[in-house]
Order: sequence, then C-alpha cells, then structure tokens
Amino acid sequence: MSAQHNELRVGMIGYAFMGAAHSQAWRTVNRVYDLPSRVRMAAVCGRDEAQVAQAADRLGWESHTTDWRALVARDDIDVIDICTPGDSHAEIAIAALAAGKHVLCEKPLANTVAEAEQMTAAAESARASGVRSMCGFNYRRVPAVTLMRQLVDAGRIGTIRHIRAVYLQDWIVDPEFPLVWRLQKDKAGSGSLGDIGAHIIDATQYVTGQRITTVSGLTETFVTHRPLPAGSSGLTAAAGGGGADGGEPATGEVTVDDAALFMARLDGGAIANYEATRFATGRKNGLRIEINGSLGSVAFDFERMNELEFYDATRPGVEQGFSRIIVTEPDHPYLSAWWPPGHGIGYEHSFTHEVRDFVEAVATGIDPTPSFADALQVQRVLDAVERSAGVGQWTTVESALTTDQV
Repeated sequence: MSAQHNELRVGMIGYAFMGAAHSQAWRTVNRVYDLPSRVRMAAVCGRDEAQVAQAADRLGWESHTTDWRALVARDDIDVIDICTPGDSHAEIAIAALAAGKHVLCEKPLANTVAEAEQMTAAAESARASGVRSMCGFNYRRVPAVTLMRQLVDAGRIGTIRHIRAVYLQDWIVDPEFPLVWRLQKDKAGSGSLGDIGAHIIDATQYVTGQRITTVSGLTETFVTHRPLPAGSSGLTAAAGGGGADGGEPATGEVTVDDAALFMARLDGGAIANYEATRFATGRKNGLRIEINGSLGSVAFDFERMNELEFYDATRPGVEQGFSRIIVTEPDHPYLSAWWPPGHGIGYEHSFTHEVRDFVEAVATGIDPTPSFADALQVQRVLDAVERSAGVGQWTTVESALTTDQV
C-alpha cells in the first residue's frame, strides 16, 4: 500500500462480465463508503491489446497491459483482482501472493480441488507476512442475504432442519448457442455446477453456519455438441464437422454439465436439496434459498432481491403467515450509505459491498471472508457432487486443510 497517500493500488486481470462488475465496484466504493484506504484503479490486464485498451478507457482504469506477470511484479500494485476463467486462477493467484500482493479472486476458486489446495496453502503462507486474500462470492453481500444470516444467528427460526436452494438460468437453451469457454471443462472446470451451483453452496453455508458433509448428486448434459464460435481456431471440431468448405458449421463437444442436482447432509444436522441449471427455460437469474427451522422459516429470491420472506411460528395461530421484509432500511446490512428507505439497490451493489469489506480488511489488517480456505471447502463439495454423480451413490465431502469458519 502506498503509505504517502494511503492508497490501495489495484491491478485487475480480465475485463469481460466479471471485470466490468468489479470495475464498477472499484470505481464506486470510496464515493459511497468512508474507508481507511482510497482505491486507485492502476491497471487492467487482458490478452488483446486493442480490446484491453478500450476496456481500460470504458471501465475507468489508468493503464492497461497484456502481460499479467509483469503486472504482478510491479512495485506500484498492492492488490491483484482475478476475473479470468478458472483455468488461470491458480497460477495467477499463487504468483501474486508470492509477490506480496493482496488477492481478490472470483469464484469458484479454481477448476480442481488440487489447484484450490495449492492456492489455499499459498494464501496461508502469505498471510504470515500480512498479505490478505478473499474469494468473490458476491451473493453473500446482498443485504437481504446478510440479514437472513443475522436472523438465523439470532435464533429466530430455531433449529435448522431443511434447506432448499436453486439457481435457474436459461441462456444456453438454444442448441445453436456457440461453444463458449464456460462450456469447456478445461477452461471452466464444470458447468452449471461450478458456475452457479457454487453460489448457492456458499450462500447456504454462510447463512446457516453449517457445512455440507455428504452429497448424492446427478448431472446431465442436454446438448452435447455446439457450433464453434467465430475465430475459435484453438478448439477442436467434432468429427465430421464442416465450416471451412461452406458446409455445415463446425461443432465442438460440450464437456461440462448443463444441469446439476444433489441432496446433502450438513454438519449441524440439517438436510438440503440443491438445483443448478442453465436449462430452466424462462428463468434468467432465478436464485432462491429457503431455510426451514423449528421456530420459523426464512426465504430469499434474487428476482426480488430487496425482500425477505419470514415466517415466525411462535406467533399466535391467527397471526401466522409469511411476512414480507423490505430490506432497504439504514439499519439493514450495508444500506446506511445508500438511498432513503424504500429505494432498492441492484446486482452491482453486491460487488461494491464485496470490495468495501475487502478494502477494510486489508487496510485494518484483518482476514477477509470468505477466505481461500472457505472457497476450498466449496470446491470440495463441487468435487463430491461430480464424484457422486459418476458412481450413483452418496459421497463424503473431503475434509478441508483448515478449520476456518464460514
């Protein structure tokens, strides 16, 4: 950190969907929250010179580069923000931590448990020198989800018995949708399971304080081959694919799941069912979590992200029923810095809250959450679901390297 100006100088690697979301957060955070350090958006990195130059101008970065290793080595960079596909997370994060840079890494932490273990070990080693790291599970930072955790922590729903969580999208329902990187296991690690299932795994563990221990999973790929994107020379066309001679377009194999479903047991005694799919026709970003307890229930639906549904079973029978909590009050999590009560916030605010917590932790010398160890545990759940789906039986989630709390 620059002592002279108390700046936190950020270098971001990747500038597409997540890069844009993170950039908005870095631009906004000091204009909304009073923090001990001021963010400086020093540089953004991408592979294409022209495109990364345009991204730097559009997203508000001072400079740009096509060499992430040079960015990591720079003395005028304090934080590395990783917004790349999962196949590069481990290499970048480990190099950045070794160089003494604080690291914010998008989820899922890695493509494999082995990579996530290496990243966690590097984070633990760097932590001894005051270097901080965090994985970007942004749905934790939706105020209604944080309030959900507070209600559970306060015992308002009693003993947790049943968890339901779904994440439903439909953006690849069309079989002519191209074979983008998210549909290739070597780049993405897994499909709907890791891309969106990781979010509901982390969110439910965060809200309940319980961790998944055993799973019984099912995965399915509905469209096994898709057209190759324009300019995708690095992809291997399917046998018999055309394109070059003006025939049928070349296709490539989809190597990830389109949908993943699993049941689970958690270490606090709760049972759960999870569903993650990108084939729920008509659903755009349908994330929903419901926690049922002995004294009540609480539910969150991202399509109504400024609300919670709360059922208090201790009230008289004539008064019972789900109530609607509008999560816009200044006393609600994160909202004191935003708008007057009743004025809702949006998806992008969850990233601003994520960056706020990260900056505050780095500036004050505390460990941000979720840690790499927390994210490793999520990676172990993803791995257990895949193994379970492969053998068709209940599978134990391997123990994590540390006992860090969710």
